[in-house]
Amino acid sequence: MTKTPNNRAWWLVLPVFVLVAFSAVVPMMTVVNYSVQDIFDSSTRFFVGADWYRQVLQDPRLHDSLLRQFIFSACVLLIEIPLGIVIALSMPRGGRWASACLIVMAIPLLIPWNVVGTIWQIFGRADIGLLGWALTKLGISYNYASNTMDAWVTVLVMDVWHWTSLVALLCYSGLRAIPDVYYQAARIDRASAWAVFRYIQLPKLKSVLLIAVMLRFMDSFMIYTEPFVLTGGGPGNATTFLSQTLTKMAVGQFDLGPAAAFSLIYFLIILLVSWLFYTAMTRNDQTR
Repeated sequence: MTKTPNNRAWWLVLPVFVLVAFSAVVPMMTVVNYSVQDIFDSSTRFFVGADWYRQVLQDPRLHDSLLRQFIFSACVLLIEIPLGIVIALSMPRGGRWASACLIVMAIPLLIPWNVVGTIWQIFGRADIGLLGWALTKLGISYNYASNTMDAWVTVLVMDVWHWTSLVALLCYSGLRAIPDVYYQAARIDRASAWAVFRYIQLPKLKSVLLIAVMLRFMDSFMIYTEPFVLTGGGPGNATTFLSQTLTKMAVGQFDLGPAAAFSLIYFLIILLVSWLFYTAMTRNDQTR
């Protein structure tokens, strides 16, 4: 006898879906409205069609910021994902030390973004910051406020310090979910540590790594507060990312039409790249 699935539980979460959809659709439609109109005041507006989109796509600021953003997100993923896996593998599987490690790893995630920028702003100063003072004593010329490479490295290291814990905690939870029977079979076969990682741990971590890659890409691609507090987008425009360019356009210059078009293009880029990540990482599972 075939049991009919009971879908009445969906009615319990339906109000949440409606609330989220409403809170997302209304702002989105407002942005779409601004992106196709030239608005002077509440009663004076002109329909311009796709003019703002063409203007934004031809803006060199968008091209430069987009290139910097992709380079930064690529560096973040290339560093934080392997580093998070290594940290998770090094953490104890149980006992008091495991609890202590989990608490220590969670501390950076609890610090607000603006506080992280302030911490590293002070930490990197050559006069009062421990990092800047130590590098100066070692004979290394370091100044994130005037040197482009120093600013880039500082912003990147700051993000790695802040968010690698998230990857490590996700990977640790995935490792703890692997049944011991796999490790017992590996010990019987006298498999090396590399073989265990390659054929047992890494395949079992695939779904966790997908979540980690998606979260870290989306967050790094939308980064704003930390580099804004640390460098203000400088020196020059060296650390001015897409979110800062959009903020300057919308708030600083009050170009609401181009800013709305910019934000929609920004959203579509994130959506497209996230979809490409998801498709690439799940294709192997679908073909098995």
